[in-house]
Amino acid sequence: MELVPQGRCRWLLPRQGQMRVPGVVFATRSLLPAAVGDRSLDQVVNVACLPGIVDASYAMPDVHWGYGFPIGGVAATDIEDEGVVSPGGVGFDISCGVRLLVSQIHRNDLCGELGELMNALGRMIPRGTGPGGVLPRCSADELDDILVAGAAHLVARGMGTPDDLKRCESGGTMPGAGPEKVSTRARERGARQVGSLGSGNHFAEVQAVDQVLDPATAEAFGLRTGSVCVLVHCGSRGLGHQVCTDYVRLMDTAMHRYGIHVPDRQLACVPVPSAEGESYLAAMAAAANYGMANRQALTHAIREAFAAAGLGELVLLYDVSHNLAKIETHPVDSHLRTLCVHRKGATRAFPPHHPELPADLAPYGQPVLVPGSMGTASYVLVGVEASPAFHSACHGAGRVLSRHAAARHIPIEKLRSEMAAAGILVRGASTRGLVEEAPESYKDVDEVVRACHEAGLAKPVARLVPLGVVKG
Repeated sequence: MELVPQGRCRWLLPRQGQMRVPGVVFATRSLLPAAVGDRSLDQVVNVACLPGIVDASYAMPDVHWGYGFPIGGVAATDIEDEGVVSPGGVGFDISCGVRLLVSQIHRNDLCGELGELMNALGRMIPRGTGPGGVLPRCSADELDDILVAGAAHLVARGMGTPDDLKRCESGGTMPGAGPEKVSTRARERGARQVGSLGSGNHFAEVQAVDQVLDPATAEAFGLRTGSVCVLVHCGSRGLGHQVCTDYVRLMDTAMHRYGIHVPDRQLACVPVPSAEGESYLAAMAAAANYGMANRQALTHAIREAFAAAGLGELVLLYDVSHNLAKIETHPVDSHLRTLCVHRKGATRAFPPHHPELPADLAPYGQPVLVPGSMGTASYVLVGVEASPAFHSACHGAGRVLSRHAAARHIPIEKLRSEMAAAGILVRGASTRGLVEEAPESYKDVDEVVRACHEAGLAKPVARLVPLGVVKG
């Protein structure tokens, strides 16, 4: 496959075959997918064949193979010109996302408290593949309230503050939710998981600011060298997974009615204004609200653990999803168009003064939260003017080893000794889960962020390092 360099950290996949637009990959040469079996560049090409796609099929620096779309893929379709919506462009963990909580304490203040704090967080944060959450079981009515209002419902019942909602994407509530479009099976799976990490690469991580890279923005965000923070990464659990499963099946059978043919059935899609498309977007918004409520419930538990340890308050810097399809307006060929923007494993990165940003963050741009792998750094970046890819950025480090490969090749004893040597306390749900998320399984997050910066996607603000990790 021909990759044409286009300057710093940008590569072109020229149009060929059924491609309607070119592919564009943001990466250094060493970050380009190279692992045997990683067909993510083929997936970039396949996405470029979607009806109504505009501009390009984009891949972020952390790109790797996924379901239909690559993880780290961004694509927008023109709603008024054959534009489609594809569940594969959102993913199974709808509204999988991150939020960063910032404290007023310095890491030195944790010297004698970190072990007890991690024990408390380990007790208070439900995790693993099964049921169990901060809310043990939601009634049907309360689940409806969560699907409609998202984080706002949790705040209304005292599990947060109105200021939290100002610092959430879409104010903590994604509009257009349709609980009636969520299947009974999805609701059953979600009713007992509100306020839980789940498994895989989800975590709650106590961190400290290691480097300040943009002093003015960092100060505005409350990030000072040594500041203690908590980064939470989780999504919509079984409910979101079931919504995706249900609508992939529905669209797979519906495509032929619209004369749609795609190079990979995992890209099953329908026109955005169709009955199936509107139903999916309503169910997806409901699942997104579940994901934001999930992170809000976990925030409540984390704050209680900090308060019990006498460690003061935690203020929410920002909460942003990286698995969504959103209706947005962007210029295409010098004309403003209404687009369905798919971001799968990619973070929205709006520039300064964007109307969707809260007033206190607007002068600086939207915080972009980039978690690293367990045991390595995470980053706070910020959206910038004139960024490409519909104001999108990377969402993490990006896998280089599958979970199965990591479990086969990384000894748990080696991982434990490395984490202990680094002084990182780990509270894991399972031994296999820890091994699957070992740092060797991921790309170098420092290089991913550097590529993101040099490609003009977002600007680094601060680097954070882990002190303790609660793993799903």
